Amino acid sequence: MLIRNDFEAAQPIDKVWAFFEDIPRVTACLPGADLTDEVGDDQYRGTVAIRMGPIKLEFDGEAEVTERDDANKTIVVDASGADRRGRGQAALKLEVALTTSTVGTNVNVSLDLHLAGAAAQYGRGMIADVTSVLLDDFAANMQSHLSAVQKGLDPDLVSAARPAGGVAIGIRALRMALVRVFRRFFLPYRPQPN
Repeated sequence: MLIRNDFEAAQPIDKVWAFFEDIPRVTACLPGADLTDEVGDDQYRGTVAIRMGPIKLEFDGEAEVTERDDANKTIVVDASGADRRGRGQAALKLEVALTTSTVGTNVNVSLDLHLAGAAAQYGRGMIADVTSVLLDDFAANMQSHLSAVQKGLDPDLVSAARPAGGVAIGIRALRMALVRVFRRFFLPYRPQPN
């Protein structure tokens, strides 16, 4: 399942690129993610925990930066993991491309996510919606981090990511699903002006 997200950062491209080169800092801004160990050059171990109502997924896994292009400001990360309760596996390929914008920097994120086992039963739409919510939260956390660095504040005190869970994620994902359903079923039937 391919999920794309674009957002703007108010900082210049070199500052945003420096952020993305610091994988522990990137992980700290991703809700529910925790980097537990650096096992080699650009290789990491960690956990991801997501809770939405009665659904709780906890993955242990590894991630590796497989491509890094300083000139074009692109980075590719491959990651995979298994649910702690043996209910499934996940694999993803994350591609980030930065371009200069009128505001500062445009961040283009492409996430190719594959779930197997019981983790895949929750449905493509729900997984895509929850992932989109988490990417939106990541963008907000990243902007808080970059703003804190720009102001000379300690970014660890300003931009700590919250756990990925609770009612808020469920409500936001449900709202996205309802909008999608509304567009699919009701917008094609709008009367056309003569």
